[in-house]
Amino acid sequence: MVQAKPLTEKTVSKSNQIIQFNHPVKYRTSEWYTGQGEIVASGDNRSFEVSASYNLKSTVKLVNEILNPNNPTLAEIYSHRGRCVAIVDLTVDELYGDAIRRYFKYHEIPLELLPCRAWESDKTPQTVHNLLAFLGKDGCDVSRNEPVLVIGGGVLSDVAGLACALQHRRTPYIMIGTTVVAAIDAGPSPRTCTNGSQFKNSMGVYHPPVLTLVDRTFFRTLDTGHIRNGMAEIIKMAVTDDAILFQLMEEYGTRLLETHFATLEGDEELEKIADEVIYRALFSYMKHEGTNMFETYQDRPHAYGHTWSPRFEPAAKLMHGHAVSIGMAFGASLATEMGWLSSEDRDRIIALCSSIGLSVFHPIIEDMDIMLEGQKNMRRKRGEGGLWAPLPTGIGECDFAQEVSSGLLQQAVNNHKTLCVSLPSGGEGKEMYLSDLGLA
Repeated sequence: MVQAKPLTEKTVSKSNQIIQFNHPVKYRTSEWYTGQGEIVASGDNRSFEVSASYNLKSTVKLVNEILNPNNPTLAEIYSHRGRCVAIVDLTVDELYGDAIRRYFKYHEIPLELLPCRAWESDKTPQTVHNLLAFLGKDGCDVSRNEPVLVIGGGVLSDVAGLACALQHRRTPYIMIGTTVVAAIDAGPSPRTCTNGSQFKNSMGVYHPPVLTLVDRTFFRTLDTGHIRNGMAEIIKMAVTDDAILFQLMEEYGTRLLETHFATLEGDEELEKIADEVIYRALFSYMKHEGTNMFETYQDRPHAYGHTWSPRFEPAAKLMHGHAVSIGMAFGASLATEMGWLSSEDRDRIIALCSSIGLSVFHPIIEDMDIMLEGQKNMRRKRGEGGLWAPLPTGIGECDFAQEVSSGLLQQAVNNHKTLCVSLPSGGEGKEMYLSDLGLA
């Protein structure tokens, strides 16, 4: 039954009217979403104000062997719905397509699967349109309460998540991240998107998966370059939020890279370390993401390394993780220049990135036009209240720079270059370009 809430003297004047409706549960659109609102009318028949909010549930779980028919996780979700609609990365389909189809056949669940190539160059509105054709009336005609299964890496999570957000204005989806980036960062993220012409991830909406399943056994078939690429996002959270995670990465980072997180030649101890690193990175990330799900505030540690890189990453055609690690290393130098970070901690951050072959310098950051344009773009994206660039103040903590002058930016770039050219690698990483991994 719909009921209007009576006036309350504490919240509204005598001339105003406040209205709320109590919606019965049976009318809910989806089991994962609820919402409420109220209207305050001025009482003069000239204006009224609407306040509304919606709540969502988004669960993150570490699992093992998710495609093993004896693992009931997916069957329990889809069996009573009568089918599973899935969008699967093309490469994942080539490697695991038989296992996916075998799993659903074993559980007698009809499967409607669309393979989708998901390179960085595919993160476009056209790809989203193609996915909408599959989900819509001309395709599977998914219900608004039918979670689409998405299996793949970070690019697929971005474009498929956006397609789900647009289909029926909000269709739930379940994300299985098959890369390190997707497992601990892009997969559970609420930000779905496509790239703009000169700025990454500039178009999209906030629409997190209702369930994120992280299964590191997928990592065993990744190129080592993709493992390295994803580890930048772990270091990001270690630097800004979790000193223990940073120490674990210093001690075990190289071994985790070599063994693809203990899925190749890993022993039992390393398997436990791999799970702890993944969990700590996920928890640290979601601690800040989940409590600020719609980015209504800009004190976001997980944006470390992502202030200037969205502009120079596509210009230099860098792998995302390498662009982020260059941004983190430069950010550490900038923080030292500002007196926020000791030179010892700056050197630890740069040494950790370098130890696993991540880039810490690229000549493109010497292009002040690109750096200042990136800064201007990011300031607009963050609402013009400030740049709010997260910068480390120690290992496991950070603060946010409201402004960075052009003079300070130039000085920090100069000093960072001087520091990096003295490194054995000159600051370059391994397989740092998209073309190095066949993605361009």
